[in-house]
Amino acid sequence: MEKVIIKIAGLSDGEYDFEFEEPVTKLDLEHPFYGNFNVKIRLQKMIHQVFIDACFTINAQFECDRCDVSYNSALTNSFKMVYVLGSSRTGEDDDSPDFVYLPAETDRINIAPELHDFALLSVPMKKLCKEDCKGLCPKCGKDLNEGPCSCNDIPFDERWLPLNELKNKLNNN
Repeated sequence: MEKVIIKIAGLSDGEYDFEFEEPVTKLDLEHPFYGNFNVKIRLQKMIHQVFIDACFTINAQFECDRCDVSYNSALTNSFKMVYVLGSSRTGEDDDSPDFVYLPAETDRINIAPELHDFALLSVPMKKLCKEDCKGLCPKCGKDLNEGPCSCNDIPFDERWLPLNELKNKLNNN
């Protein structure tokens, strides 16, 4: 993984804004990600701490889970990190994924690992080309988003009758 570096050496205490636009390959990301990612960072530096508030956008190409059509999506995610410059204290904060101890002489911070992880976390569990995707006909395979199919209604399997009654009961309440 390449680096996405924020140089903190020479920065006086205060707030700073950074913006990066780099190829996704810099984060060791491949399909479904493509093109460039964009990250906007608000950095607040204090004597022995650096707070980072980052918001990024990354492009991805998915196949819809209902209709199997390929579609592009711009995923956004944000995260906050706290970097403490100096020796690690013993305590609960040591295990926190958004709280990092760095040596006191650190002059730059590489945020590529965080960008990589949060890009992966931004992938939706259910990938839909649109929120109301109708999917495919289970009988003929026609994309129902393009219109109804000419199949006859699928005969109802009697084994599902109790479940169907429960569904109707819950929908009416």
